[in-house]
Amino acid sequence: MMSPLVARLLLVVCLALPLYGVEKEKVRNRGYRKDPDADKFGSCMQGPAGTPGREGNPGTNGIPGTPGIPGRDGLKGEKGECINEIFEEPWRPNYKQCAWNSLNYGIDLGKVADCTFTKLRSDSAVRVLFSGSLRLKCKNACCQRWYFTFNGAECTGPLPIESIIYLDQGSPELNSTINIHRTSSVEGLCEGVKAGLVDVAVWVGTCADYPRGDASTGWNSVSRIIIEELPK
Repeated sequence: MMSPLVARLLLVVCLALPLYGVEKEKVRNRGYRKDPDADKFGSCMQGPAGTPGREGNPGTNGIPGTPGIPGRDGLKGEKGECINEIFEEPWRPNYKQCAWNSLNYGIDLGKVADCTFTKLRSDSAVRVLFSGSLRLKCKNACCQRWYFTFNGAECTGPLPIESIIYLDQGSPELNSTINIHRTSSVEGLCEGVKAGLVDVAVWVGTCADYPRGDASTGWNSVSRIIIEELPK
């Protein structure tokens, strides 16, 4: 028969052994953390993470989307200009000058001077200029007119090219006439002159409804006619 002392020792040992096993298990599991997925793969522990893989190849283009809804019409634009493309040669200057030293032409009616000119185009205009000394004298009222002609006819595109001198009367106190020679000009543009050789002339004549006087052109000075063709 077992003595009471031995029975007590056995009881203490039986109670202490389970507690010792629990502490031992805690000490063993303190050095690592259990993987949550360990139960899926048995009792093995998860190893360290591997090296990241390289980037994959680009994917193929996606399917194009459906066309959008067409926008509404814009506002109506302004009316444009119609431009006809005409390929022509560049405009080249075309001019001529005729000059006289001391013309001293004393006629009252007729041609004073002329200058021929070659006009290159029919759709251009002609600019003319006469510069020289003009004089008119008379004891009573008189008027004289200097004007251009083109091939014998005055300009009609649009109007004649002219210049006049009107003298009311002389000087009754001195019983003489005013005799002033003054450099003047006759100038203008004429349209409608055909291409080719053009005879440009300066004439002297009377004014409407007035008697003529004693005219003089180009006294003691240089007189000139300048002709220039201009684009319209």
